[in-house]
Amino acid sequence: MDTIESLKDLLIDELKDLYSAEQQLVKALPKMAKAASNQNLKDGFTEHLEQTKGHVQRLEEAFGSLGEKARTKTCKAMQGLIEEGSEAIGLSAPDAIRDACLIGAAQRVEHYEIAAYGTARAFATQVGEEEVARLLGETLREEAETDKKLSTLAGSVNQEANSGGDGTSGEVPASASGKGSSRS
Repeated sequence: MDTIESLKDLLIDELKDLYSAEQQLVKALPKMAKAASNQNLKDGFTEHLEQTKGHVQRLEEAFGSLGEKARTKTCKAMQGLIEEGSEAIGLSAPDAIRDACLIGAAQRVEHYEIAAYGTARAFATQVGEEEVARLLGETLREEAETDKKLSTLAGSVNQEANSGGDGTSGEVPASASGKGSSRS
């Protein structure tokens, strides 16, 4: 574990964690897209994959701006969130129910990223690293946009899941219902 003696050290540590998180997500998103049955959800995951690759590049720019080599520190939170996404992928349920579960898992990822990028941006601003703060802010805006898109899509997917008449509508995750999706 690296020694952290200043807020700038903590910022660098946060960037390492985010770098790991985004790299993990680049590997997970294609699996989520493949598992989705709703075409808009498939397209959303594919679009976010391309955006996430840009997030990785921005983090590399942020490291460079700080005179640091881009390195990772395993993001255990993202590991857990991706594991939940894997459970959604493997869910034995009607397509719309699985899609609702995938949206819930994706929103939990977005909420984590919104919190992490917001924290790192605040650190960057505090230590006077305006270019790093700008880069992090750009990604933060994209993550919030993705969360809003997922909330909108959840409306139609959840309605479809609920109208399936199979009695499982009570199993749709609360986060996929749009409730709580305004957290940021």
